[in-house]
Amino acid sequence: MTTQVIVLNGGSSSGKSGIVRCLQAVLPDPWLAFGIDGFVESLPASLQASDAGIEFAADGAVSVGEEFARLEAAWRAGVAATARAGAPVIVDDVFLGGAHSQERWRRSLLGLDVLWVGVRCEAAVAAGREIVRGDRARGMAEKQAEIVHQGVVYDLEVDTTRNESLDCARTIAEAVVSGSP
Repeated sequence: MTTQVIVLNGGSSSGKSGIVRCLQAVLPDPWLAFGIDGFVESLPASLQASDAGIEFAADGAVSVGEEFARLEAAWRAGVAATARAGAPVIVDDVFLGGAHSQERWRRSLLGLDVLWVGVRCEAAVAAGREIVRGDRARGMAEKQAEIVHQGVVYDLEVDTTRNESLDCARTIAEAVVSGSP
């Protein structure tokens, strides 16, 4: 079976978004990209800093509420429907719940051929990127660097600590094209 969905999981500032852009450039066919950041940006302002939605603490901790979870489930179903309709999809996500987050995606993507990719980056390097970006709460990258991978099973892992996004994308694209990670 041909890969229909590539799911990238990694902490904040690990380099997922750069890999997604590079994947879209190096894969032989067009792929649509859906990212958790875009989902969060699509939420109404009332859910972007509330108990029911998503909250970013000053120390970088992230907490999500019931309404966020409900809307995120609908978003995942929509992403899966897009893939089922014939558009190959790349997902850029942060599995705050580790294996539990992956299981939610597994249920949504049931029946689709998925390549699960772990995007690793040393906490100190991700923290440096976070400072340069300036659009994240300080501490988020460091808090997420390892926790997002706990209990998650991958077909392939890449490390952006010392590897460029393009090199990581080429590794992933090779697995997609060859059909084996």
